[in-house]
Amino acid sequence: MTSTQTRTAPPAGGPPSDRSVRRAGRRAGRLAGRRAGRRAPGDSLPLRAAALAVALVCALPLVVVVFKAFESGAGKAFALVWRPRIGELLVNTVSLLVLTCAISIVLGVGAAWLVERTSLPGTAFWRIALVAPLAVPSFVNSFAWSALVPGFEGLAGAVIVTSLSYFPFVFLPVAALLRTLDQGLEDAARALGHGPWRTFARVGLAQVRPALLGGVLLVALHLLAEYGALEMLRFPTFTTAILDQFEVAFDSRSGSVLAVVLMGIAGMVLTLELLARGRVRHARVGSGTVRRATRGRLGRATPFALLGLTVLTALALGVPAWSLGTWLSRADQATEPANLGPTLWSTLSLGLVAAAVTTVATVPAAWLIARSRSWFAVAVERVTYVAASLPGVVVALALITLTISFVRPLYQTTMVLVIAYTILFLPRAMVATRAAIAAVPPELADAARTLGDSPVRAFWRVQLPLMLRGTMAGFALVFIAVTTELTATLLLAPTGTHTLATAFWHASASLDYAAAAPYAAALVVLSAPLTYLLLHGRNEESRT
Repeated sequence: MTSTQTRTAPPAGGPPSDRSVRRAGRRAGRLAGRRAGRRAPGDSLPLRAAALAVALVCALPLVVVVFKAFESGAGKAFALVWRPRIGELLVNTVSLLVLTCAISIVLGVGAAWLVERTSLPGTAFWRIALVAPLAVPSFVNSFAWSALVPGFEGLAGAVIVTSLSYFPFVFLPVAALLRTLDQGLEDAARALGHGPWRTFARVGLAQVRPALLGGVLLVALHLLAEYGALEMLRFPTFTTAILDQFEVAFDSRSGSVLAVVLMGIAGMVLTLELLARGRVRHARVGSGTVRRATRGRLGRATPFALLGLTVLTALALGVPAWSLGTWLSRADQATEPANLGPTLWSTLSLGLVAAAVTTVATVPAAWLIARSRSWFAVAVERVTYVAASLPGVVVALALITLTISFVRPLYQTTMVLVIAYTILFLPRAMVATRAAIAAVPPELADAARTLGDSPVRAFWRVQLPLMLRGTMAGFALVFIAVTTELTATLLLAPTGTHTLATAFWHASASLDYAAAAPYAAALVVLSAPLTYLLLHGRNEESRT
């Protein structure tokens, strides 16, 4: 018997059992996974340190808020919570959250299915028209509806305005994934006897679940921090009550207690999203045998589908366009002429800088959550999301407290304002960047490293180009958010610095609608190109 035969012969006790083979396979798999993890740049110490640094910066407002809330003792804090007013705010906030998220899901998923999976005419037009509402700030939308419909306020008005403003957050990622779903999976479901509706519900929705949950999470976080639109519509929530405590009653302790309750609601929302997301891998290695989905024929339902999308677009875009056009035509009635030049420049520069800083800051945590999904990565991501759920006024006042107490030279500087923007809008970039990284198969980097590239070089040469367009969608989201941010900018902007949002708010607060209209129109015009970039980035991301 040769030496080779001796090594391959079974042991004296007979061939190994299936159980021992499976155990050995699992042990080898775990060993290979640990070795691969040590080689992967996603598990490198510098990347973890960078993600931790971002999380610590985002956690600063949380620490300040909790300290302020319990500064006078836990008993007094709990006494402030157990009041009828808190119950009213809780009911209002949760009602708005549930209704707007539900309507956004129906509108976003329904519109995405019509545009991407049916024979609806004019799909290119509808893709742009259904994303364009992102270019209209929610407080501009509430301004338009209030000017058009007298007495437009309360829960009904708030739900209508926020749903029309935020449903594109659901439509955009769901449409991008529906465009590239594998038809083979749905064919298999149809072969098993499922009808078209049941197939879409059980197969299609299951595949777009990460995109759907990411969009709903953005809607929920925006609602928790929304102030301008709800204040105009006279619908009190925790956010409007917090600002009232700080501005009217000068009571930072009560405002901080309300902010802690708001953080608790945000934590519940994030936990539900995390549980619903699961741990399913969504990246493919190569194109494989993917077949583009066949569009279903609408037939006689085509006029009704076109009518529904036309009404939705008219409500989301037509109403603010008509209202702004009406007030722009009355520019001669303005008490003060609009100072658009310097205001537009400060808005543009702040938006570009803050969007770039925020997008770069998301990469470490997004990489960790998309690649390793360890407890550390999940904790970092959750901290950034909870911090972003705080209203802008809370984040601003926390940063003011920190700068005055520890780094007074930074007080009321552009750097602190950019940090506030990063804390507030990091989830916008996180969702897009995480999806872009998850869509890039890690095996491509393994192949590059096998050919001699270092981890950093493999990232720059192979992975970054593939995830760049999807990441730019996050950049566009942050830019749009920064240009429309109100409360933090009012408190933190350097003396003499005005943005389009703050200029609009000052004019509309004094009921000078003719003076406010040019700033609102400039906000829409400024956001429109970035909205197209957002749509283009999602389209490219869906092809990876």
